[in-house]
Amino acid sequence: MQWRTSTLVFCATLSIGASAALWPATGVGADLNDYKANLLLALPAPANDGKLRVTFLGVTTLLFDDGETAIMTDGYFTRVDLRSMRASKIRPDRERIGKSLKRAGVKSLAAVIVLHSHFDHALDSPVVAMETGALLVGSASTANIGRGYGMPEARIRSVAGNGDTLTFGRFKVTFVKSEHLPNGFAAGEISAPLTPPAAASDFKVGDSDTLLIEHDGRTLLVQGSAGYLPGALKGRQADVVFLGIGGLDTRDASYQQAYWNELVLTVGARRVVPVHWDDFFKPLDEPMVPAAGFERTMGFVLERGKADGIDIRLPVVWVVSDPFSGM
Repeated sequence: MQWRTSTLVFCATLSIGASAALWPATGVGADLNDYKANLLLALPAPANDGKLRVTFLGVTTLLFDDGETAIMTDGYFTRVDLRSMRASKIRPDRERIGKSLKRAGVKSLAAVIVLHSHFDHALDSPVVAMETGALLVGSASTANIGRGYGMPEARIRSVAGNGDTLTFGRFKVTFVKSEHLPNGFAAGEISAPLTPPAAASDFKVGDSDTLLIEHDGRTLLVQGSAGYLPGALKGRQADVVFLGIGGLDTRDASYQQAYWNELVLTVGARRVVPVHWDDFFKPLDEPMVPAAGFERTMGFVLERGKADGIDIRLPVVWVVSDPFSGM
């Protein structure tokens, strides 16, 4: 690949398509082996030294753990089969969720934080929260998903994305209002408790948030969708950005550049980890496959990283990593 460089790490995003009938192509043949010489430093197991560790679990499911407290964004493990989803309503697969949590070494979580309420972010999140004793945190739409699953109000926390800040152990998390990639899928709010089984399109996007995570003086940013709100992050800082890139290939060059400027340059990031790039209709126990548009999007990200002096790293599913390694 002409744009392959010595700066790479680990994450990415997939657009769900313009409508329920227009799902993205999958299994497009991008070879992840092309990136393996330059992966984020992988640690063989979580260290009990109090340092922050991050585990990529597909889509924008990220486990942040410092040995004392653990939080998770967008816990999604069911990874509904595309053919089945087209033919019927969807529900969480509790067996897959349980196996995935066990494999990731998750016994308890302080919070499951949902960045927006589409099914690939929110379908499993209430179950993950209930299984791990966590607080379910997200928009009013996410709260209605939790209520539909029978979660007690004491375990649900709604945030408005206007700078709301919550503290979990040594984690300080701040919610900044954002926008979803403008693809038209499942727009609107979830205005009443949503109980599965339900159509994928019933998991409406609700509010979208950018998440800032401060830990021991360093800050990470998590963006769950390749959308942005101009100026929303002005005055904010982040060392590492977990950048949702799904569907970014469908936007023109001016949109891509604006997205990069708003989410990466504005906060002074030194490293970008693309997320939500995988085919989330494939189970996590199978080799991870990039979604359509991956190579084009990564080409853009690598080009911008090189031009702006920002380290780009592609993640490996299940691998426990130090997001600040080498910085």
